[in-house]
Amino acid sequence: MTYIRVAIVDDHPIFREGVARCLGEIGGFAIVGEGNCHNDAVLLAERVAPDIMLIDISMPGGGLDAVATILTRRPEQKIVLLTVSECRANLALALKYGAKGYILKGVGARTLAGALRVVQAGEIYLSPSLSARMVTSLLLGENGATPRIQKLSKREQEVLRLVADGLSNKHIGRKLGLHEKTVKHHMTRIFAKLEVRNRTEAAMVLRDTIQAA
Repeated sequence: MTYIRVAIVDDHPIFREGVARCLGEIGGFAIVGEGNCHNDAVLLAERVAPDIMLIDISMPGGGLDAVATILTRRPEQKIVLLTVSECRANLALALKYGAKGYILKGVGARTLAGALRVVQAGEIYLSPSLSARMVTSLLLGENGATPRIQKLSKREQEVLRLVADGLSNKHIGRKLGLHEKTVKHHMTRIFAKLEVRNRTEAAMVLRDTIQAA
């Protein structure tokens, strides 16, 4: 069995232990390191090279600064912010620095595990409530949304938002009450309008739009 190797950096030991225990019970994950500050995160990235690093924003030394430092040295490192912060500026900075995920603390263990699998597969994952608000504001043309994003129809906007949430075509269909074939049709149109080739590139267009905001 192939495990996703995860390092957890948070200054609350009980929280770290809880996350490690939950992922261990679900299976498919191996906790390869733990830390509680910026320096710990940087050292873990260099010495352990986990598949994914879960980093808290508010830890000593700053989680966002740790992201910037790590990705300057190891651009291939996948980092997910696990935080209580719903601040749009923090989310925008996290994506600008190159983080692959932004998850609000309090999510269920299976949701967290699913998000990590999405990131490991090369996608970007944002907590649904955050991505919904950000995508909505961008699609409405606030804060300098790009013309490509504005080309999408209302239904395509809904589909894109769920793609940003990390949902598969099948699950998007269930969420919107559509056949999977219909969702695939919408995805084809989204790819054409955004001038991208796949879901990852569509997510990147969204991320770039956020960064420019």
